[in-house]
Amino acid sequence: MSDPQVSATHSFELRIYFEDTDAGGVVYNANYLKFYERARTEFLRSLGFEQDDLLQQNIVFVVRNINVDFIRAARFNELLIVETKINDLKKASLMFNQEIYSTQSGQSRLVNKALVKVVCVKADAFTPTAIPLDIVEKLNPYL
Repeated sequence: MSDPQVSATHSFELRIYFEDTDAGGVVYNANYLKFYERARTEFLRSLGFEQDDLLQQNIVFVVRNINVDFIRAARFNELLIVETKINDLKKASLMFNQEIYSTQSGQSRLVNKALVKVVCVKADAFTPTAIPLDIVEKLNPYL
Protein backbone atom coordinates (compact mmCIF):
# COMPACT_ATOMS: atom_id res chain seq x y z
CA MET A 1 0.00 0.00 0.00
CA SER A 2 1.38 3.41 -0.97
CA ASP A 3 2.04 6.18 1.51
CA PRO A 4 -0.21 9.12 0.54
CA GLN A 5 2.61 11.53 1.49
CA VAL A 6 4.97 10.02 -1.12
CA SER A 7 4.76 11.03 -4.76
CA ALA A 8 4.99 7.94 -6.97
CA THR A 9 7.13 9.89 -9.44
CA HIS A 10 10.63 11.27 -8.94
CA SER A 11 11.51 14.26 -11.15
CA PHE A 12 15.01 15.26 -12.24
CA GLU A 13 15.67 18.43 -14.23
CA LEU A 14 18.51 18.91 -16.71
CA ARG A 15 19.48 21.27 -19.50
CA ILE A 16 20.80 20.15 -22.88
CA TYR A 17 24.36 21.35 -23.46
CA PHE A 18 26.11 21.50 -26.80
CA GLU A 19 28.15 18.43 -25.80
CA ASP A 20 24.90 16.43 -25.62
CA THR A 21 24.03 17.12 -29.25
CA ASP A 22 25.10 16.13 -32.74
CA ALA A 23 26.21 18.62 -35.40
CA GLY A 24 22.59 19.62 -35.99
CA GLY A 25 21.97 20.57 -32.35
CA VAL A 26 19.78 17.50 -31.69
CA VAL A 27 20.44 15.28 -28.66
CA TYR A 28 22.51 12.29 -29.74
CA ASN A 29 20.48 9.11 -29.17
CA ALA A 30 22.89 7.42 -26.71
CA ASN A 31 22.78 10.44 -24.40
CA TYR A 32 19.21 9.65 -23.39
CA LEU A 33 20.62 6.59 -21.59
CA LYS A 34 22.91 8.92 -19.61
CA PHE A 35 19.96 11.13 -18.69
CA TYR A 36 18.01 8.10 -17.46
CA GLU A 37 20.99 6.86 -15.44
CA ARG A 38 21.42 10.26 -13.77
CA ALA A 39 17.73 10.37 -12.89
CA ARG A 40 17.79 6.87 -11.33
CA THR A 41 20.91 7.81 -9.36
CA GLU A 42 19.25 10.99 -8.09
CA PHE A 43 16.14 8.99 -7.20
CA LEU A 44 18.23 6.67 -5.01
CA ARG A 45 20.08 9.68 -3.57
CA SER A 46 16.74 11.27 -2.63
CA LEU A 47 16.02 8.12 -0.60
CA GLY A 48 19.36 8.41 1.21
CA PHE A 49 21.39 5.91 -0.83
CA GLU A 50 24.66 7.05 -2.39
CA GLN A 51 26.39 4.94 -5.05
CA ASP A 52 29.73 4.99 -3.22
CA ASP A 53 28.07 3.81 0.01
CA LEU A 54 26.43 0.96 -1.88
CA LEU A 55 29.82 -0.02 -3.33
CA GLN A 56 31.24 -0.17 0.20
CA GLN A 57 28.46 -2.68 0.96
CA ASN A 58 29.55 -4.67 -2.13
CA ILE A 59 26.26 -3.74 -3.88
CA VAL A 60 25.80 -2.24 -7.31
CA PHE A 61 22.76 -1.86 -9.56
CA VAL A 62 23.30 -2.70 -13.22
CA VAL A 63 21.03 -2.32 -16.21
CA ARG A 64 19.86 -5.71 -17.44
CA ASN A 65 17.51 -4.54 -20.17
CA ILE A 66 16.31 -1.25 -21.59
CA ASN A 67 13.61 -0.51 -24.13
CA VAL A 68 13.69 3.07 -25.44
CA ASP A 69 11.07 4.86 -27.52
CA PHE A 70 12.30 7.99 -29.32
CA ILE A 71 9.24 10.19 -29.76
CA ARG A 72 10.59 13.61 -30.70
CA ALA A 73 13.97 15.29 -30.79
CA ALA A 74 15.29 17.30 -27.88
CA ARG A 75 17.56 20.17 -28.88
CA PHE A 76 20.41 22.29 -27.62
CA ASN A 77 19.58 24.47 -24.59
CA GLU A 78 16.18 22.87 -23.90
CA LEU A 79 15.19 22.23 -20.32
CA LEU A 80 14.16 18.60 -19.75
CA ILE A 81 12.43 16.82 -16.90
CA VAL A 82 13.14 13.10 -16.41
CA GLU A 83 10.33 11.39 -14.52
CA THR A 84 11.08 8.06 -12.85
CA LYS A 85 8.54 5.56 -11.52
CA ILE A 86 8.95 2.03 -10.22
CA ASN A 87 6.84 -0.48 -12.15
CA ASP A 88 7.93 -3.61 -10.32
CA LEU A 89 10.11 -4.60 -7.39
CA LYS A 90 11.37 -8.16 -7.08
CA LYS A 91 13.90 -9.83 -4.80
CA ALA A 92 16.95 -8.83 -6.88
CA SER A 93 15.56 -6.50 -9.56
CA LEU A 94 13.63 -3.32 -10.21
CA MET A 95 11.68 -2.26 -13.26
CA PHE A 96 11.62 1.50 -13.89
CA ASN A 97 9.33 3.42 -16.19
CA GLN A 98 11.13 6.62 -17.19
CA GLU A 99 9.92 9.49 -19.37
CA ILE A 100 11.64 12.64 -20.57
CA TYR A 101 9.64 15.79 -21.14
CA SER A 102 10.70 19.06 -22.75
CA THR A 103 9.43 22.11 -20.93
CA GLN A 104 10.31 24.49 -23.76
CA SER A 105 8.00 27.52 -24.21
CA GLY A 106 6.05 26.67 -21.05
CA GLN A 107 4.65 23.48 -22.58
CA SER A 108 5.42 19.96 -21.41
CA ARG A 109 5.93 17.59 -24.36
CA LEU A 110 6.95 13.93 -24.18
CA VAL A 111 10.33 13.48 -25.88
CA ASN A 112 11.44 9.97 -24.98
CA LYS A 113 10.39 7.07 -22.77
CA ALA A 114 12.08 3.93 -21.53
CA LEU A 115 11.38 0.78 -19.60
CA VAL A 116 14.52 -0.15 -17.66
CA LYS A 117 15.22 -3.37 -15.76
CA VAL A 118 17.94 -2.98 -13.14
CA VAL A 119 19.46 -5.91 -11.24
CA CYS A 120 21.19 -5.79 -7.86
CA VAL A 121 24.54 -7.58 -8.01
CA LYS A 122 27.53 -8.17 -5.76
CA ALA A 123 30.14 -5.65 -6.90
CA ASP A 124 33.08 -8.05 -6.52
CA ALA A 125 31.55 -10.93 -8.50
CA PHE A 126 28.74 -9.36 -10.57
CA THR A 127 26.39 -12.11 -9.45
CA PRO A 128 22.76 -11.33 -8.58
CA THR A 129 21.95 -10.73 -4.94
CA ALA A 130 18.87 -9.67 -3.02
CA ILE A 131 18.23 -5.96 -2.79
CA PRO A 132 19.08 -4.96 0.81
CA LEU A 133 16.01 -4.71 3.06
CA ASP A 134 16.67 -1.07 3.98
CA ILE A 135 16.48 -0.16 0.27
CA VAL A 136 13.36 -2.30 -0.27
CA GLU A 137 11.65 -0.55 2.65
CA LYS A 138 12.42 2.87 1.14
CA LEU A 139 11.27 1.78 -2.34
CA ASN A 140 7.97 0.16 -1.31
CA PRO A 141 6.03 3.46 -0.99
CA TYR A 142 6.87 4.20 -4.66
CA LEU A 143 5.12 1.09 -5.99
